[in-house]
Amino acid sequence: MGKVLQIGAGGVGTVVAHKMAGQPDVFTEITLASRTKSKCDAVAQAIGGNRIKTAQVDADSVPELVELINEVKPDLVVNVALPYQDLPIMDACLETGVSYLDTANYEPKDEAKFEYKWQWAYHERFRQAGLTAILGCGFDPGVTSVYTAYAAKHHFDEIHYLDIVDCNAGDHHHPFATNFNPEINIREVTQKGRYWENGQWVTTEPHEIHKALNYPEIGPKESYLIYHEELESLVKNYPSIKRARFWMTFGQEYLTHLRVIQNIGMARIDPIIYNGVEIVPIQFLKAVLPNPGELGSNYQGWTSIGCRIRGVKDGRERTYYVYNNCSHEAAFKETGTQAVSYTTGVPASIGAEMFMKGLWKKPGVYNVENFDPDPFMKRLNEQGLPWVEKFDVDLEL
Repeated sequence: MGKVLQIGAGGVGTVVAHKMAGQPDVFTEITLASRTKSKCDAVAQAIGGNRIKTAQVDADSVPELVELINEVKPDLVVNVALPYQDLPIMDACLETGVSYLDTANYEPKDEAKFEYKWQWAYHERFRQAGLTAILGCGFDPGVTSVYTAYAAKHHFDEIHYLDIVDCNAGDHHHPFATNFNPEINIREVTQKGRYWENGQWVTTEPHEIHKALNYPEIGPKESYLIYHEELESLVKNYPSIKRARFWMTFGQEYLTHLRVIQNIGMARIDPIIYNGVEIVPIQFLKAVLPNPGELGSNYQGWTSIGCRIRGVKDGRERTYYVYNNCSHEAAFKETGTQAVSYTTGVPASIGAEMFMKGLWKKPGVYNVENFDPDPFMKRLNEQGLPWVEKFDVDLEL
């Protein structure tokens, strides 16, 4: 149906490329680009079949991006690079007249701040250009937002309470490693907590609020309230929500390492001078930690991510829990990645498919819950992320 340019060849990018390459009727031509072309070449070679062309590009450089987009002439740019690079890539898409999709909201390099305001500000320019920008099409954000849209469409007249729960019960057999880019991961989980309640944001200290929650086929895991970006768009698009929270599981060993990293200054995102050279501590730390894209071979166990929702249907209160469990071993067997990369990459490929088929296509900048959830939910079942629904159960929250 069309050509796609994918920017980013890490763990998530590997999954996206695998899934798109398996649909030649939808993605007639795929170009994979990143700062390091050899990474793209390795992904293309692993997939085989000469399905993927490769290129080198600096995603911080709008002129380089524009040059590559004009050369490839894609119908869609799939951005699975770093969140810092969202705006340059969006600028390049506007300059070249190409639609856009990403998995994570923009954040500035010099401040761990997770907001959609920078990207939402592009809405009118994309609308006037007749281009679609699809934001946050990973798992969380992404599938969790589609789950919410599906619940609102089919099971609730009003959603009042939303809790997104994210459990990784896997074991990668490293003393400390992050499941996606360490720089982004550590910035995300060390920020202050924040949740929506009664029309306003409530801020908490990092990991201040936590409780054990039971995850299907896994059991109880200590879960910590953190801020996650999809809360911002969901409370905007579903104003009936009285409270929205995001919970993520962390093991004690992980939290201990994280505390030490913070205490010794290795989580700093501001530059320092070392031996006359300017370095950013968290970027140095990233260089010495295990590569998330290479964790899969020894990863065992499951992820479990879903939405626990309470609201009203036909004048009666009801509860609803929709979730997916994903096996690290199964993800590695299919794509050579672990389940955290898999659960983010599969939805990005489905979002790209929705665009190519004309199902998610309208001028402007939109979060995934602004589109029809039904065809996306159907493809989740068919593309390796089957979902389970439970009605009128104890949500524990």
